Amino acid sequence: MMRLAVRTLRHRKSGFIATFVAVVFGTAIVMACGGLMETGIRSNVEPDRLAAASLVVTGNQSHHRPGVEDPTPLSERVGVPVDLLPKIRSTEGVTSAVGDYTVTAVNGSSGPVVAEGHNWSSAALAPYHLGTGHAPRSGQVVVSSGKVGEHLTLLINGEPKTFTISGIAPQASGHAFFADRDAASFVRNPSRFADVGVLVAPGTDLDEVKHKLQEVDGNLTVRAGVDRGLAEHPDAESRRTALIAVAGSFGGIATMTMMFVVASTLALAAQHREREFALLRGIGTTPGQVRRMILGEALMVSLPAVVLGCVPGIFLGRFLFDQLSSHGVASPVIEFAQGWIPFAAGAGAAVLAAIGAALIAARKSAKIKPVEALVEASLQRKWFSWVRLLFGLLFLGGGLALLIVTATVMTGPLAASTAGPSILCWAIGVALLGPFWTKLVLGIWRWPVQALTRVSGRLAIRNLSARTVALSAAAMPVMLAVGISTANLYMQTTQVHASSEAFTRDLRADAVLVSDAGLSPRLVSEVRAVPGVASASAFVRSMGAVDDPRKAPFDEDGAPVIGVDAQGANGTAPVRLTSGSLAGLSGSTAAIPEYMASKTGRGIGSEITMTLGDGITVKLRVVATFAAERGYESIILPASLVSAHTTDGLTKQVLVRAEPGADVRPALAKLATTHPGVQVADRSTLVASNVEDLQTQAWINYMLVGMLIAYTAVSVVNTLVSTTLRRRREFALQRLTGSTRFQVLRMLTTESTLVTLTGITLGTAVALACLLPFSAKVANDALPTGPFWIYLVIIGAAAALTFASTLIPATATLRHAPTQPTHND
Repeated sequence: MMRLAVRTLRHRKSGFIATFVAVVFGTAIVMACGGLMETGIRSNVEPDRLAAASLVVTGNQSHHRPGVEDPTPLSERVGVPVDLLPKIRSTEGVTSAVGDYTVTAVNGSSGPVVAEGHNWSSAALAPYHLGTGHAPRSGQVVVSSGKVGEHLTLLINGEPKTFTISGIAPQASGHAFFADRDAASFVRNPSRFADVGVLVAPGTDLDEVKHKLQEVDGNLTVRAGVDRGLAEHPDAESRRTALIAVAGSFGGIATMTMMFVVASTLALAAQHREREFALLRGIGTTPGQVRRMILGEALMVSLPAVVLGCVPGIFLGRFLFDQLSSHGVASPVIEFAQGWIPFAAGAGAAVLAAIGAALIAARKSAKIKPVEALVEASLQRKWFSWVRLLFGLLFLGGGLALLIVTATVMTGPLAASTAGPSILCWAIGVALLGPFWTKLVLGIWRWPVQALTRVSGRLAIRNLSARTVALSAAAMPVMLAVGISTANLYMQTTQVHASSEAFTRDLRADAVLVSDAGLSPRLVSEVRAVPGVASASAFVRSMGAVDDPRKAPFDEDGAPVIGVDAQGANGTAPVRLTSGSLAGLSGSTAAIPEYMASKTGRGIGSEITMTLGDGITVKLRVVATFAAERGYESIILPASLVSAHTTDGLTKQVLVRAEPGADVRPALAKLATTHPGVQVADRSTLVASNVEDLQTQAWINYMLVGMLIAYTAVSVVNTLVSTTLRRRREFALQRLTGSTRFQVLRMLTTESTLVTLTGITLGTAVALACLLPFSAKVANDALPTGPFWIYLVIIGAAAALTFASTLIPATATLRHAPTQPTHND
């Protein structure tokens, strides 16, 4: 039967081209997602500034809260306590250990490009060697270029400081090295090193030393090999989780879609050959031989396609990683990794989908009696098997369960964690029971379409009514494309809009001063002195963890923290107070959401325990409560407290509120010119920074959903083209009975209209089943928000594909004389 399978492929190439293409691109997409997953898991970052260190000791970037199994990631660099350095140096096997202070230092004038400053003793960890000059003393600096004796101005903590260049280290590009005492005075928390580089003697067992170092303190992490680079780039560690989440989420959707598309194309090819299988059975072929032939064909198509799909998979994975890096999802310093595991995942999923579809098709073709097979081949009447019915009901039940959970349990942005998977359950459930749903929808659209198209409409409707299974096969890919793309895109637009609304509802700032290099502490008082300014406050963002999570409205990722200055009723803090005042917001105090206060029973004057972004635990006295949208709660702390526990220790924004009728922007712009690096922006900048992460997620969804739509288009085109070509005898018979080419095309245009309307209707229903409960929870509105043109583009693309895939092959077929012999591929 394998020989027969080879001959079948040779003479029926067109019937298997779509399966081949689907496997090629499916393998490429899954392999690319696997590469992103492997890259996130490995997170290999080659060390540069710490390359000479055998081991690098850092703080533990996670916090274990009481009663919570999963640790909470810490968003800021934890660091290593200075008093642990002697213990690290005394550890057996360690020959030397050097602590590293890291501070943001940006050029305030012309000169070598500088981004970070360090203590000079840490230069030995690279190692960086002086080309000219000498080690820095107080007030001096070593940089990568320039002349010894020249002056260099750097912005440190928002203040310009002028240094004398004492030496040149050509390899230290982007870094500046200060005297150890100067570096300690520049950092906000001199009691903690950013990291500690450890040197060991040649031949020492690193694993043993690493184990002993971890016993020095339970909150330390010891890195070796390529993991040392993560100490230099703490953002790579924090973005690692995001990259894995994106790869896993999209990879799961892509794998399910790929398996559906591959299975549907192969099943369609087998369905179009029912008459051939019936004839084989009629001449004595056993069911086992038919199964082996179909399975052999599937393997001979899928295996070469898998090999070919690896080529675009490599380039697609690299392209996606570059795009994610450029948009801040992944760190650009991480090395892209795509080994044999992504290849095995892509190849395995594609081959399993092909084999599964082949076995299902073979089971039906081998089981049915020859005479019944001939009847079924001419007009397929059975809608679906009991197995398909069972799985269809299970997926619809899963979609319903997720809908209920989304509508009743989830709050705010967390609703996406259940609404997202529900779209797959609804789409697969509807696709498995396609003939039932298409028959139902056709009953709705048949009357208006028939009224508009008259004779051609009646003929098209009778055709589709008698060919329910064929209509389902044509409409389901359209449903899949419309449903998945509509749901995913409008989930993002709704979430971005809801987050913006929650933030801007209480935003009272009219202008904002910003600087990536940090703002001077004295700038706030200078802004308050500007005529027309009613209030000004520093504004700092971070993340923390409430150490009583069972009573706090925050998930395992922690609680958003906002730092502002103490202020009165006319202040700039973006909150609506319900009790207390922010006038006493200083030291170890906090303002908490009203919902949290009522849930914990802790009002004004009570205490809460929090772990800040750098792992420091503090007790805070509640001085105010405020109203907050569920799912968008945050905790308000003094700006000085929050900034002191961030990685760079900087305040990068100052909110300004003007008195009624006053225009303070010109005066603020004049003030900004006296502070290098400071710019004046309007409140839209603040809103944009608030939803920056969501905008990035939205961009990712646009790109990934676009890829899925393009891939699903393969199934749409294949199904419709194959179905149209299979009907060549029907078209010839119509023309022999007096129909013109134009009349046949009018009938097909009406059929395409009904297929499009059916697919769009079911796809829209599937999307709404996901979007309605999601929008109700996220935006307190039953309808999703977002531009309507997104939906128009989606259905327009679906309609264009449907009409083109039907009318173009039909036009080519109708060019031949109706008496010309046909060969059904």
